[in-house]
Amino acid sequence: MTNSIAEIEDAGCIFIIGSNTSACHPLIARRVIRAKEKGAKLIVADPRRIQLSLLADVAVNQRLGSDVALLNGMMRLILANGWEAQGYIAARTEGFEELQESLAAYTPEQVQKITGVSPRDLEKMSEFYATQKPSTLLYAMGITQHTTGVDNVKAVCNLAMLTGNVGFPNSGVNPLRGQNNVQGACDMGGLPNVFSGYQAVANPDLNAKFAQAWGRPLSDKPGLTIPDMVKAIDAGKLKALYVVGENPKLSDPDMNHLRHAMKKLDLLIVQDLFLSETAQGADVVLAAAAAAEKDGTFTNTERRCLRLNKAVEPVGDSLPDWEIISRLATAMGYPLHYGGPEEIFQEMAALTPSYAGMTYARLGIDGLQWPCPTADHPGTQFLHRDKFTRGLGKLHVVPYQDPAELPDAEYPYFLTTGRMFAHYHTGTMTRVSPALDREQPTGYVEINPIDASRLAVHEGEMLVVSSLRGRIEVPAKITATVLPGNLFLPIHFGENPTNVLTNAEAVDPLAKIPEFKVGKARVEKLVE
Repeated sequence: MTNSIAEIEDAGCIFIIGSNTSACHPLIARRVIRAKEKGAKLIVADPRRIQLSLLADVAVNQRLGSDVALLNGMMRLILANGWEAQGYIAARTEGFEELQESLAAYTPEQVQKITGVSPRDLEKMSEFYATQKPSTLLYAMGITQHTTGVDNVKAVCNLAMLTGNVGFPNSGVNPLRGQNNVQGACDMGGLPNVFSGYQAVANPDLNAKFAQAWGRPLSDKPGLTIPDMVKAIDAGKLKALYVVGENPKLSDPDMNHLRHAMKKLDLLIVQDLFLSETAQGADVVLAAAAAAEKDGTFTNTERRCLRLNKAVEPVGDSLPDWEIISRLATAMGYPLHYGGPEEIFQEMAALTPSYAGMTYARLGIDGLQWPCPTADHPGTQFLHRDKFTRGLGKLHVVPYQDPAELPDAEYPYFLTTGRMFAHYHTGTMTRVSPALDREQPTGYVEINPIDASRLAVHEGEMLVVSSLRGRIEVPAKITATVLPGNLFLPIHFGENPTNVLTNAEAVDPLAKIPEFKVGKARVEKLVE
């Protein structure tokens, strides 16, 4: 997030796109509701009629995969009405003329053809976001898990800069991370092309810095993304896989292909709290300690690094992840001996400019937000206060592209996937909680009442949902939450494995993220 969670409450306008915030980030949704109570305008753009749509001043249901057209249409109207931040654009951005020219084609009528959003709603969205400052924009995987995920993010950044809503309190572009330490994992180099703090492995000087610290020469070639790993396993080029805190047999797209590929591994190691679907097929399972059983830090979605203090001893033979990894590295010939997580943190901070001013003592109870470059730096509440990190903010020309798959005669439905309120990711933890499991004990497919009536489907009746990649059997949930012609499947249920249907081959060309959020499907009654 460019800004902080608490700032949401004092925004003049909140624009939520691609985030079912109340279901997936309920504490942040509380901030949104408080802002609304203070008088903020709320705009919600989501293909489903989510809970926050009921509170919104404007709520639209754009066609799946049409976000770029919607955002470009908003920007065209903002310019046509003179609502843009002219001084900000001139002083702090570049590429405005090219962007302005590219928006000419996105008339309200053309945007309606692509997105289904009416010109009247498009104008209200544009006016509220541009004029009710400060405006904050919240998004999540609803706009990133597409073949155009990077384009979608560029478009929301264009919108924010065009209206002067970056670099000030209560504004900004604010991605809501899907798990408690996704930000921290990325910050620590949990990506195939960077060391900690997004320092590129291909940069000779940065590579040499880490090589000296770790006493070994290091490859300057980026590693594989998860989809590329699956292809490499299938091709016989990747022989062993070490999975830490992940359940790819449920979470990865095109599950049938993944399961076929994983059978070719010589060695599968899984490090987890529970015997997940992936762990059940492992050659070696390493028992990890849970959050309450270890010390360390998490960095959350607002870039806040927070202390984690052990409350109870690890159960049985389980160990903190850092200790398991240290023992494994030592056994493999690289002695890795630390006195504890604080020593690891100190090493990381010494190598990572954005964390360089942090220590356990300074983190205290409230933590610190990066960048925190020096020992006397207070941390950073919001980014880009006076200028962008790159100097001028880059306005990108972002043309609209259709999703990789569109409905046709054989597969006439749009299919999307996501979370529901009671469960989390693949349910590895939440489905062993009796209270949460009672809330939703099995998977389901959301189908609109119009489609259910046409198919003569009743609530709870078993359906077959199929795509080009496979089929699943799942009970019907008849609801107007989804529009006619759309289906929604939650991702949490191994007995109704959603990702049998999703498309692993369709990925964003830059981020390599698969198109989980839109595909084509067929639905029919299960014939016993």
